[in-house]
Order: sequence, then C-alpha cells, then structure tokens
Amino acid sequence: DSPRTEFLLTNYTQPKELLFAIKELAYLGGNTNTGKAIMHTAETFYTQENGGRRGHPRVMMVLIDGWPSDDLEQAATFARESGINVFLVSVAKPAPEELNMVRDKEFMKKAVCKDNGFFSYLIPSWFSTNKHVKPLSQRLCSLDGLLCSKTCYNSVNIGFLIDGSSSVGDGNFQLVLDFLAGIARGFDISDVGSRIGAVQFTYDQRLEFGLFDHSTKEEAINALKRIPYMSGGTATGGAISYTTQNLFRRTGPGRNFLIVVTDGQSYDDVRGPALAAQKQG
Repeated sequence: DSPRTEFLLTNYTQPKELLFAIKELAYLGGNTNTGKAIMHTAETFYTQENGGRRGHPRVMMVLIDGWPSDDLEQAATFARESGINVFLVSVAKPAPEELNMVRDKEFMKKAVCKDNGFFSYLIPSWFSTNKHVKPLSQRLCSLDGLLCSKTCYNSVNIGFLIDGSSSVGDGNFQLVLDFLAGIARGFDISDVGSRIGAVQFTYDQRLEFGLFDHSTKEEAINALKRIPYMSGGTATGGAISYTTQNLFRRTGPGRNFLIVVTDGQSYDDVRGPALAAQKQG
C-alpha cells in the first residue's frame, strides 16, 4: 500500500553485494499503488546525497503485475519534469474479463517517459521473465533513446525577440523567421520539454505567442513562420524590458534564454534592460 525504500543508489557498489541485497528483499503484499511508488522514488532516489550523479541519465524501471490501484499521472508527470526516464514493465496484462476492474485503461501511456513504445514493455507471464532480461537491459542502456534526460535541447525556455523595424524589410524579415525556425527545430518542444515564445518589436512591442501557447514543435514552428511584419523604429531596450515582464512572466522548468535578433543600433538604452533581464534569470 505504501512504498518502502529497501536500499539507495549509494548503498552497494559491488555486483555480488547488490545481487544478495535484491534476493533478500522481503515481500510486502497489499495494493498496487504505482503512483505513490513513482512519486516516492522520484523524490528520494535521485538527489545528490542519495547517489544521483550530474551528467548521468536518470532511469526508473517500474515493474508491476496487472494494473495500478491508484492514479499515477501526477507522479509520472513529476518524474518526467525531473528528467527521469520512466520505463513501465507490466507482467501479465489484464484478461478481458478483468478490464472493468482497471481504474485507468491508459495507465501505461501516462506512466512512461514518452508514449512511443520504447518505454513500455510487456511480459506475458512471470514464468517467462528470465528471457526478457537481455532485451530489457539493452533498452535501459540505450543512451540515444533516453528522451527524458534533461539536456539543453529538451528543458529550456527560449524567447525570440525579433526586430520588425522598417530597415529590416519584408524580405529579410522572412529570412529571419526561417533562421529562427531552423534554431527551433533543434529543440525537443513539447508540454514536458522545451518551450518557445516570440515577441516582435519596433518602437512598440507585440507578443506574438507565449511559452505555453504551443505544445508541439510543429505548432510552434508554424506560428513562428506566420508572424506578420510590423515595420517602424528600433527600441531594443524597451523590447527587452517588455519581454522580460510578459513573455517570461510564467515559465516552465529549466533555464531561460532570450535571443535578440536586430539589424542595427537601438534608439533607446539597451544596457539597463539587459542587466535587469540577467538578474531576473
């Protein structure tokens, strides 16, 4: 019913000691409160004092029999936002006559790091578990597949501050949008990954779209490429202040970056607003 920490990442460093500790685990019994277990593990195991290492992927393998007794969506979301690659290994899926007892039939999709088939693994019965050790181990060690590891590409908030002044011109403005779309394509933009937003400026400023307006890469890039050209003067300092106060008022987890694209000298002071933006983070 309630999770119990048996040992932490720092407790055993030798394979023989670890195997012995695993074999000595005592059976708990009770309900399958998978959400509670994921939350407990995500909050406890990956801190530096408990053995979490900077620069190393965080991996959690959740082994369940049948289906969860509780809701796991909130816990799984917390794990993803913490950069943990959650694998769900389900042994013996529910029989047709048991489906009406399953609280959430989409639990596998909600639990995993990403619903792409890589992070979910089905074992037909307990009697066949041994033959699945090697293929499952290969998945857990596939660095290219660990999409929830926190990197610069999947855990940042990027603001594009775009000069729409008369000196840029409509043709060059479209080239700028194509350039920024190319930058955006390099990031994993999603509701749990990186986010982008855009502000265009002349003497005035216009919030084109916010960090939370588009939750897929395709939507964000299409919105970026559809920005209409404003035309006017160049007040970069005022635009930086506006973006700091409006675009970055609410952000997702991760670091904030502001990319300013301008073609010339600003008519107002830039240094003060830039320093204020840096202090805000």
